[in-house]
Amino acid sequence: MTATYDVRVWSIATYQGQRGTAYIVRWKVGDRARKERFKTRALADSFRSELISATRRGEAFSVETGHPISASRPSRDLGWYEFACDYVDMKWAPAAATYRRSISEALTAITVGLLDGDRGRPDAALIRRSLHRWAFNTSRRDTADCPAEVREALGWVRRHSGTVARLAEPAVLRRVLTEISTKLDGTPGAASVVSKRRRVLSNIAEYAVERGCLDVNPLPAFKWKAPKAASGIDRRSVVNPVQARTLLNAVRETKRSGPRLVAFFGLMYFSGMRPEEAANVRKHNLSIPDSGWGEIHLEEATPYAGPDWTNDGRQRDRRQLKNRARGESRVVPCPPELTEMLQQHIAEFGTGADGRLFVGERSTDLPKLTYMRAWRAARRQAFTPETAATPLGATPYTLRHACVSTWLNGGVPATQVAEWAGHSVEVLLKVYAKCLDGQDTTARRRVMQALGHRDDG
Repeated sequence: MTATYDVRVWSIATYQGQRGTAYIVRWKVGDRARKERFKTRALADSFRSELISATRRGEAFSVETGHPISASRPSRDLGWYEFACDYVDMKWAPAAATYRRSISEALTAITVGLLDGDRGRPDAALIRRSLHRWAFNTSRRDTADCPAEVREALGWVRRHSGTVARLAEPAVLRRVLTEISTKLDGTPGAASVVSKRRRVLSNIAEYAVERGCLDVNPLPAFKWKAPKAASGIDRRSVVNPVQARTLLNAVRETKRSGPRLVAFFGLMYFSGMRPEEAANVRKHNLSIPDSGWGEIHLEEATPYAGPDWTNDGRQRDRRQLKNRARGESRVVPCPPELTEMLQQHIAEFGTGADGRLFVGERSTDLPKLTYMRAWRAARRQAFTPETAATPLGATPYTLRHACVSTWLNGGVPATQVAEWAGHSVEVLLKVYAKCLDGQDTTARRRVMQALGHRDDG
């Protein structure tokens, strides 16, 4: 191997091509020019820094490979921060906005678990905000409006997060798993959240194996017990018909947005829609008469993600229906009570410019904050303080649970309920088949009758 100390490293060049932007590191070893292309500036900057550090240490470079003699396996020394940013960029384009946000949240927790050192360490909240909103967001990472304090915090993280290979160390991996399973206040995290973060950790470990940074994914062989996620719904949260109508009436009396949202919540309770489906209902989706039964044809969903995570900077992302291929629709029933609500809503409030039934006061999308605020106010008005302290109707989503439970308890075949709800029968019976609040009394009466006791009313 021919070695030399004659090395020059130039600035990073940016190339804008048809397939996207590339960042090129150029350097010269002896009389041979070298260059490497990277998908992100972070990776290019890290590689260039390694070359400069080697020259400052007085290391010889191989004329054949163009790398320092000591860098026999450079992939093993790839920094975690650069690798995590590259992983985000790889996932970004095809991912839904909500999934992008979930990846960022998971990587933020993982990265915090990898950090070592306290000297000059930025504030914990600043580190998390910088990672979540900037580093692990492809569309914002290299923008000019990134605050100086964020850049400084990310620089510290880059220097103190170590290499990807550290994930193979049991003590480090255990620390990371502890971080992703714990809330900021030190209490255990929700099992569903921990499960999502662990899946991201496993996926990124597989990507590290693919990149040659790890020999194997260390998670399958690592002894760690994740919190058990609940497979069903807390039956205490499911409202009965009287409670549901009481809540809807309370929404109507809630100012300022309440009257505009009665039909929105009605779609969840009477047709079993998810919030992101109800928020996207347009007038042309309705096949309803002036009164009586009708149908609603669902074509797309608009889950709330926030403007930082969508391609167009809007609050909501346009996606296909859950568990459906793009372009595949679903038909849900519209009972007479819901038909009346929808007709009243259209007569009183009309529709948005694109035909959407529910819009914000200053936005074409219905803000999540708007309907959550109205729901919390209605719940305080409809329930006593003791009832409001329970999980009963805690979120608008419980209206969907109540609807599906009502269909099942009413004797509608599970196959039909699954079709209306947009689920497989297996998932339906595992997750949604919950009894309504107040059904215990009926069940006990039937047990007493079966035991031969007379029902005196």
